[in-house]
Amino acid sequence: MKLIIKDSFCDLNTYINAERGHWSQAAKIKKEETERVYWACKEQKLKPYKGIPNEAIFSWYHKNTRMDFDNVEFAQKFIWDGLVMAKILKSDGQKHTPKTRSHWHFIDKKNQRVEIELI
Repeated sequence: MKLIIKDSFCDLNTYINAERGHWSQAAKIKKEETERVYWACKEQKLKPYKGIPNEAIFSWYHKNTRMDFDNVEFAQKFIWDGLVMAKILKSDGQKHTPKTRSHWHFIDKKNQRVEIELI
């Protein structure tokens, strides 16, 4: 099963700055990013995953190489929550989420996105 989410996600530094400003700013970011994943699942007509995936492969496409890997991988929180919200996965707890791999060597100046493959 493959999910493609267009555009870049909020990075960790932006999220931390929002939290420091006011708790509701960070809550708004989390809600919007999680719902973006939910709607991508609905638009792509993904069905609930039967069982538990063995692996999740994240392929991150960015416009340049300026962003730190760990700053971007923070967005996995929104992705897992969105997959649960869309009922693709039963839970994002350790019993229901697979090991993950990230591929970072993708630059696409015109089409930033993340592709998630559940195997």
